[in-house]
Amino acid sequence: MSRSTHKYQGTPDPRAAAAQYACHFPGCELEGPYRAPKSRNQLDRYLWFCLEHIREYNQAWDFFKGMSEQEIERERRADSVWQRETWPLGKDKPQAKRWRGENLHDDFGIFGDQAKSEAPKQPVSEETEALLALGLKHPVTFQEIRTKYRALAKELHPDANGGDPEAEERLKDVTRAYALLKVSFRESP
Repeated sequence: MSRSTHKYQGTPDPRAAAAQYACHFPGCELEGPYRAPKSRNQLDRYLWFCLEHIREYNQAWDFFKGMSEQEIERERRADSVWQRETWPLGKDKPQAKRWRGENLHDDFGIFGDQAKSEAPKQPVSEETEALLALGLKHPVTFQEIRTKYRALAKELHPDANGGDPEAEERLKDVTRAYALLKVSFRESP
């Protein structure tokens, strides 16, 4: 027998390997050049059949045999994305949150943020903290505060974020900040 190798993986060529197998169908003495997976859990293990018996095997093959409707649906959904993790559109990948900078420590000052983090922190008023929570800075009008609050409330609402706990906590902070600023920046008549 020749030692030909499969051109992609360095494994033996299936056609060359087929020449050494007899048909796995009970009582069949023919050569088995056609391969079929043993089961859905062993798709890389094969049974070898002659042409007549591979046709019978293929007609009887049912990948989903013995699975419940929920298991079948889960398998189909996983196959539609090639068995890879997915997340809602517009959201970051779950692992992407690690690289936003909160957990990144720049020991060598490559990103230039080291000087900011080492500077002594000055006390900040509640009003300034509330403005920062809304992403605003002094000087600001109440109309700008209200517009920013409404935009953030819409963006962070649980219906828009699929119940994301981080967005929920951020919405609570934004609401508290707006309540404080509402008292501080009373609208003038």
